[in-house]
Amino acid sequence: MAHLSRFALFTLVSLSAYSSLIAFSVSAEQINTLVVEPKQIQNTLTLDGQLEAVKAATVSAQTNGRVMKLYYDVNDYVEAGAPLLELTSVEQGAQLMAARAELTSATAINQEAQLQLKRFNALFPKGAISQGQMDEVTAKAKSSKQAVSAAKARVTQAEQSVKYTQINAPFSGIVTKRHVQIGETVNTGQPLYSGYAQKQIRAITQVPQRFIKALRQYPHMTVQLANGHQYHSDSLTIFNFADPASHSYQVRINLPSFAAELTPGDWVKVQFVTGERDAITIPAQALITMNELSGVYIKLGDSFVLSQVRLGKSNKQEVEILSGLSQGDVIALDAYQVLMQQNQSH
Repeated sequence: MAHLSRFALFTLVSLSAYSSLIAFSVSAEQINTLVVEPKQIQNTLTLDGQLEAVKAATVSAQTNGRVMKLYYDVNDYVEAGAPLLELTSVEQGAQLMAARAELTSATAINQEAQLQLKRFNALFPKGAISQGQMDEVTAKAKSSKQAVSAAKARVTQAEQSVKYTQINAPFSGIVTKRHVQIGETVNTGQPLYSGYAQKQIRAITQVPQRFIKALRQYPHMTVQLANGHQYHSDSLTIFNFADPASHSYQVRINLPSFAAELTPGDWVKVQFVTGERDAITIPAQALITMNELSGVYIKLGDSFVLSQVRLGKSNKQEVEILSGLSQGDVIALDAYQVLMQQNQSH
């Protein structure tokens, strides 16, 4: 009860002080004024969003081996094509040597088969060999030639397996996770490193179903970071289907590549226009605030009277007035100029 009494007393004192201010009037001479007129303002909706990388990837092993070297760790910047890690290449090297030896053998057999075919082609018209012998040599020559092609393919495959023992960065970016340790044995398909491209960041948000039509009509969004910086974007991707659980549409907002302060995972505020309405707005300098009370000086005859107003949305330049002013009211453009005259009169 004592708490309620103190609160009631404070309220009465505040209202009493404000009432005395309302009753005070000053001369209207040399005071710039503004005629209150409603105008159309934009309705906006602010949603939570999150930054994500446009290009992100997890590099996986393309061959088996044991990790010998790790060149980068989490949060390191990596240039495109730079080596990330190396695996042992003993098995892959042995396979390459075997494939090359097989190619050498196949090449020698093919050379002999081609020479044999050449000799038979010279003797066959003379009747020195039979048709069966000629067919057999021809087939052997074709088979040996194909064997060389197959051996070359196995050499190429073995060379690629050796190259797979050194894993390179697919693009320039930041390492977000290292999945292996030195000495660990990895298998084909096992994740090794994860990262993202630093210069390609976008924001994503979920827009409720009832606002999606307005967004399609005004496809422009403002993304505000935690530090207050804002980025404007007309490059939007609005999904053509809604989430069955939330009945909202996902929207991707492409952001400029020069914004180095953008970090995937950060929460942001996303704002867009949902329509227009008539409202009364006044310059911020025409408003005077005292504790929790806000007012403007309305011109009545040759003097100004302080009148309480209820505020809506505001920015650094303008304040929306929800109640307390009507169309045609004349107010002081600079409320504190009137207040100074009040102090001087005392």
